Amino acid sequence: MAGGVTGGGSGTWSDRFDQGLHPAIERFNASIGFDITLLQEDLDGSIAHARMLAECGVISAEEASQLCAGLETIRDEAAAGSFRPGLADEDVHFAVERRLITLLGPVGKKLHTGRSRNDQVGTDLRLWLRRRLDELNDRVLRFQRALLQQALDQRTTLIPGYTHLQRAQPVCLAHHLLAYVEMLERDRQRLADVRGRVNVSPLGAAALAGTPVPINRRSTAEALGFEAIYANSLDAVSDRDFAVEFASAAALVMVHLSRLAEEVIFWASEECGFVRLSDRCATGSSLMPQKKNPDVPELVRGKCGRVFGHLQGLLTMIKGLPLAYNKDFQEDKEALFDLVRTTSDCLEAMAILMEEGVEFRPERLERAVASDFSNATDVADYLVARGVPFREAYQLVGAVVKRCLQDGVLLLDLSLEQWKSFHPVFEADLFEALAPRQVVAARVSEGGTGFVRVEEQLKRWESRLA
Repeated sequence: MAGGVTGGGSGTWSDRFDQGLHPAIERFNASIGFDITLLQEDLDGSIAHARMLAECGVISAEEASQLCAGLETIRDEAAAGSFRPGLADEDVHFAVERRLITLLGPVGKKLHTGRSRNDQVGTDLRLWLRRRLDELNDRVLRFQRALLQQALDQRTTLIPGYTHLQRAQPVCLAHHLLAYVEMLERDRQRLADVRGRVNVSPLGAAALAGTPVPINRRSTAEALGFEAIYANSLDAVSDRDFAVEFASAAALVMVHLSRLAEEVIFWASEECGFVRLSDRCATGSSLMPQKKNPDVPELVRGKCGRVFGHLQGLLTMIKGLPLAYNKDFQEDKEALFDLVRTTSDCLEAMAILMEEGVEFRPERLERAVASDFSNATDVADYLVARGVPFREAYQLVGAVVKRCLQDGVLLLDLSLEQWKSFHPVFEADLFEALAPRQVVAARVSEGGTGFVRVEEQLKRWESRLA
């Protein structure tokens, strides 16, 4: 392993070491296989650091210029596919520094002045996650817009509303879809909140205690777009709260995706038949030619486990770590990389599903809401409006439903005379009140499913998501 960053016989380490790592331990220790993902952020952070060193008089302006040019050369090499670090480089930071020394000679050895890999990796990771948070926000926004468009298209369509997966009351389909738009808005707020705590610079905290080198941490923070710097160097290099917070926010995104996925699977079943799946968003069976399978929502539902697992893994990783940096932190990257990739892919897939993969069947939905007892509560409301105490009305309607079930009829099948046999206040206007569309229209309380209220919310979301 001769010829490492320092030029010592032990490779990457100082002359404190006489021998290189055992080959198996070298493989076990290395993170280059996955933290090369942070290459662009590592180059950005290193360029800002080099310029700051020159500003503070630690290195000359000419040396800073050479360092920045060398770092940009590595960026170009990476784009061209010719920068291919290997196991001996251990991680992305040493890989960059080693290549820089090869390109520049002794000047390249000055780049690491006043910093450590501990604050360097923390900076890289925050820069990487900050960018991905912005991309995830865009994907959530796209999904919200897809749901909103479906809601606009189905603003007068009814759908059975459920509690305990039992028919409860009919609702406006647009109202049902807008519930997910609301959930996703909270997701966007959480992601933005996480971004605020990600956007704090640890650079310059060095290994754990700061540095005697006369650096300007606020200069690099400003150059890299950070809003603040860590006030405590120990906290700066050991904080992974932001990783856990992001994992938690991502887990809730996946919860919301999975809930809708479960409903789409249910809606697409032959037993339900509320939606048709397009050929572009469904697959078939290798054996049964008639099948059309809801693979997209099933995969989204299944991938929740990966995201939830990463959240638990990150919590477990940091729960017992003493200050400050520990090698355990190497385990945060693969989790974060997969969290972002999985959540992003699922958001895109569900957006496409809503944009072109799901076709609602209004006629089937209309028949569904007209063929159950989900208007029973409206009989109780009818009685209450005519002075009958609610609990008395509740018991009476229960008896009516019981009689209907025994006779195999629905509430709207009863004649006015039969209704009057239960209570004399019933009149012919009851039948209008029990019509599914009127049942929905009557729910005019703020936040309710009444068509007037739904139109208000559609206009609100059209404005917010424009």
